Amino acid sequence: MLDQQATFAQIGDLLERRRPGHSLPGAFYNDPAIFDFDLREIFGRSWLMVGFEVEVAAPGSYLALTIGRSPIVVWRGMDGVLRGFFNSCRHRGAQILPDGCGTAERMMCPYHQWMYDDHGALRGAGRMPRDFDKSEHGLKPIHVRTVAGTLYVCLADDAPDFTAFHDKVAPMLAPHDMLNAKVAAQATLVERGNWKLVMENARECYHCSARHPELSVSFPTDARGNFLSSERVNIQNFQERMEALGLPSAPVEGAWWQASRFALREGNASITLDGQPCVRKPMCAINGGDVGSMRWALEPHSFCHALGDFTFMFIALPVAPEETIVLAKWLVHKDAVEGVDYTVDDLVNVWNETNLQDRDLVETNQRGVNSLGYQPGPYSEISESLAIRFVDWYAAQVKAQIAAQLASPIPHALVTGQRPILAAE
Repeated sequence: MLDQQATFAQIGDLLERRRPGHSLPGAFYNDPAIFDFDLREIFGRSWLMVGFEVEVAAPGSYLALTIGRSPIVVWRGMDGVLRGFFNSCRHRGAQILPDGCGTAERMMCPYHQWMYDDHGALRGAGRMPRDFDKSEHGLKPIHVRTVAGTLYVCLADDAPDFTAFHDKVAPMLAPHDMLNAKVAAQATLVERGNWKLVMENARECYHCSARHPELSVSFPTDARGNFLSSERVNIQNFQERMEALGLPSAPVEGAWWQASRFALREGNASITLDGQPCVRKPMCAINGGDVGSMRWALEPHSFCHALGDFTFMFIALPVAPEETIVLAKWLVHKDAVEGVDYTVDDLVNVWNETNLQDRDLVETNQRGVNSLGYQPGPYSEISESLAIRFVDWYAAQVKAQIAAQLASPIPHALVTGQRPILAAE
């Protein structure tokens, strides 16, 4: 507890030195103590997107992945109900199911074969004493919510309110019919960079024209804020046309989320190499599938684009202070036939290339912020407003958690100044 409170106090000191509108002090991008803080207090308390309902559509199907150091699983019970658990055996903690998707009526730990049912209850534990109470050793639950076919979890005991996000975003996603879709492709990319650098990069297009030639074909790279204005597309006219078609489009947002439907560049109907749909069977057939992009994003780790022909998901999962996994998925209509209605190459090309280009930028960024010469610089209010929003949100979350922790009695040793030293303090 002493070390943790000392770390909280020192992180707070570092944040106090941050100038408004500037990037974070270097320790926030490479210090192990701050990384541990992020896992507990940011990823451990936030709503996180993990995939799509179609990945866990059938009774007994599951989706497992690791968030920070915590393996989790979302499991469709035999009663059809989705439930989430920490994917850690209550015997000695082994991960039970491997990361990925699969089916299982029950979960069996591969180590000592403890068995759990689809409600997380322990049903089998061989060689334990007669007075062993299995009811006290069920899997630890996590929160699970869905929005129009998209899937979210929260690891905290008390999750942030989900109502506004659901109620505002569900009508915007509903026309894309994600409950009648399938995952056509997915990709995993390891980036040697802190998760915040990954997300700052993902929250701005200041670099897009110069570094993303494939994306720039269709994407309005000059769009500002939550796609409120652009010199290359008439956003207001587009939103009015979409609303007339029954497609809610005006930007909506909360403290930790945002969403809007925006126009692609003139003459483009999808985010592909030629700007044209690459899937013949559309997910949203309104206006012939020419419906722009419905983008929604969650702090701290995700953004998605739902187009007429496919949906793209991007999530960042922290692994180490200077390592992040980027997981991407592409969703198409469930009746679309590979090789007939689409090819995987055409489907993934633009976002795969964009992610690889961004990986290189993030790793370049990480090497620079590790330098003794690094000094936080100013963001562009015009081109990096969403990056500013992300960093301001992060700083506010950090300050709130620190205030809550330091409100408790502080051990005498902390008062006398005994505390760990953070890198690049």
